[in-house]
Amino acid sequence: MGHSQADKARNRERILEVAATQLREAGLDGVSISDLMKAVDLTHGGFYGHFPSRDDLVAAALDKALTDGEASAVKSGSTRGKRTLKSVANSYLSKIHRDNPSAGCAVSALAGDVARSNIQNREIMSKHLEKYFDNITGVVGDECPRDLAISLMCMMVGAVTLSRVMTDPGRSDGVLQAARNAMLQLGQPENPSSTE
Repeated sequence: MGHSQADKARNRERILEVAATQLREAGLDGVSISDLMKAVDLTHGGFYGHFPSRDDLVAAALDKALTDGEASAVKSGSTRGKRTLKSVANSYLSKIHRDNPSAGCAVSALAGDVARSNIQNREIMSKHLEKYFDNITGVVGDECPRDLAISLMCMMVGAVTLSRVMTDPGRSDGVLQAARNAMLQLGQPENPSSTE
């Protein structure tokens, strides 16, 4: 019996992994239970052995996508030592991130959907947003005002979202570059001793 419980846990993780990717690709309404179960090579009927409803699956997959995004954000950025605001901006506001929503930040891929969703999904994303704000505060430094961390996160999410809308590749790249420049300017600590 222990083996079947372990198999069930592994299957549930596989379902969540694929569902989290599908959410980032197609939005909260884009996950089909039938297609999802085919993708993980399980039966449609077997779905209900893992989740009581589609809403429960979406909530769990959203939480997974956001958790995975946090872990990825911590790993990304500078590969040489301490993460900096510049390394975060360069990673988040990159063409690679823009062009791969299925592997990118779930906030930029799903914030619009979640804003129109049920309270459970909004609470899940709200909890994760607080962690993202804390993460940015840690990167900028403990002296970073909370409002600045929130503003920087808003700038990143908004820029990626808008860059994905733009049909002209040059304009899309320009949106990312403008946000990178503004973030770095906003994140610079003031130097009151400098008069030049």
